[in-house]
Amino acid sequence: MEATKAVILARVSSKEQEEGHSIDAQKHRLQEYCKRKKLHVIKVFEIVESSTRGDRSKFMELVSFAKRYKEPIAIVADKVDRVQRSFREFPVLDDLIHKGSIELHFNTENYIIHKESRSTDRTLWSMSVLMAQSYTDAMSDNIKRSIEHKTRNGEWNGPAPLGYLNQCDVNGKSHIVLDPSREPIIRRVFEEYATGAYTLAEIAVKAKEWGLRSKKNFPLHKAVLHRLMQRRFYYGEMEIKGALHTHCYPPIISREVFNACEEVRLGYNKKPFRYAGKDFIFRGILTCKTTGRMVTADTKKRKYVNGDTAEWTYLRCWNPDKPGKIQWVREDSVMEQVAEVFSHLGIKEQKAFDDVVSYIKKTNQAKKAFHNHELGQLKKQHTETQGKLDRLVDLRLEGEITKEEFEAKKNRLKDSQYELDQLILSYDEADDRFTKTLCSLLTVASNSDKIWAGSTIPEKRELLNFVFANLQLDGATLCYTLRKPFDKMLEGANCLDWRREWDSNPRKTLNLRRFSRPLP
Repeated sequence: MEATKAVILARVSSKEQEEGHSIDAQKHRLQEYCKRKKLHVIKVFEIVESSTRGDRSKFMELVSFAKRYKEPIAIVADKVDRVQRSFREFPVLDDLIHKGSIELHFNTENYIIHKESRSTDRTLWSMSVLMAQSYTDAMSDNIKRSIEHKTRNGEWNGPAPLGYLNQCDVNGKSHIVLDPSREPIIRRVFEEYATGAYTLAEIAVKAKEWGLRSKKNFPLHKAVLHRLMQRRFYYGEMEIKGALHTHCYPPIISREVFNACEEVRLGYNKKPFRYAGKDFIFRGILTCKTTGRMVTADTKKRKYVNGDTAEWTYLRCWNPDKPGKIQWVREDSVMEQVAEVFSHLGIKEQKAFDDVVSYIKKTNQAKKAFHNHELGQLKKQHTETQGKLDRLVDLRLEGEITKEEFEAKKNRLKDSQYELDQLILSYDEADDRFTKTLCSLLTVASNSDKIWAGSTIPEKRELLNFVFANLQLDGATLCYTLRKPFDKMLEGANCLDWRREWDSNPRKTLNLRRFSRPLP
């Protein structure tokens, strides 16, 4: 039963979305689309929230509305990435589509996903989500670069530790300063504990007597004090993702006092563990289905009487019939099973493959137009900011503003220009990642078996991570789950035999034995 009623989904990531991608512009285009398709619009959902952050409450409200409705509903959106930029919502939408509760209509891409859609259309949908996710991931890297920039300058990104305060200067820039009430007490806590005369529990009692309290005005318990005394921030270093960086704020204690506290607290020095070894193909990728542990590898060599040598690699897992017993499996046999998967993976029918190529070209053109538009706006802003800097220099030379005013305004403009530079760089990197993902999809769809056979060990590892979501070894048998859209490609290759079973349980872990026979 085809949907005759529709809900419009118009989404932007922020209230400052550029013209052409605004809520009103999307609503107009989608209402015209519904008129052409003779769909009666019963509700419009306007969502101003990120597709990659937060709980997307408005989106789930739309899903609940569709579930409650008694007849099929068409969810009409401008593009795939207006609905989803990751596979997080895929199970919810896919389930409703299989039940016939909803249809997905994408205006720009000009295709519809419904209960009876071909496997090729479902593959296109999965490809769109994968490429949108790759683009979004590259954009999110800009935030990381901003944090890295602050880290290089010795700035802390977050709430100030106890003993310091977050303050804003006249220009609105955040700084960290010493807390005059807590800083002397924290110094005393470290110095007294460093003598070794007190236990941590005794120091906690004394800190309470001295008046040390949290920022919410609670006394510090022993566990809180234990964490506080491990913070290197107090002697001048900040720890970010396991790496130490010198910060630009005044220290409360010396490094010697901190080290003395560490000796009292630990009593010994731990030696860091360092892992090294041969780069096996399945290292860190393959797990044992029996125990859930990581499968390890070992190489055995043999020297024959005539002087020749031979080498074999074995994978160490656990016997499914006797879980306490170790089982050694030849890596070659597992490689053959992976090769068997790649031999069935891809779009074998020429017409279907041509449809995919045509769709990818359209997607690339749409991405290119969006990329050029956004990049043009950023470069325009960068030029305008440089013009403001030039005018600011003229005002200073003419004596219209003081040196302090000049420095403050110049710093604000320079910070803005740096952020624009980072955004421009992130767009370029997003474009590169999008292109790489697109080319990888097309390559795997056409020549997956040849690529696997002719690749090096690092390339094989990259290909395994790209195609497989999960790899397990059940004794000597490889079990796996494919990433989207490769699961749909495999479905299209053998849909006559097992499409019905897949539709009933699309997230079932597949076993290679099901594909051991020749395809028709």
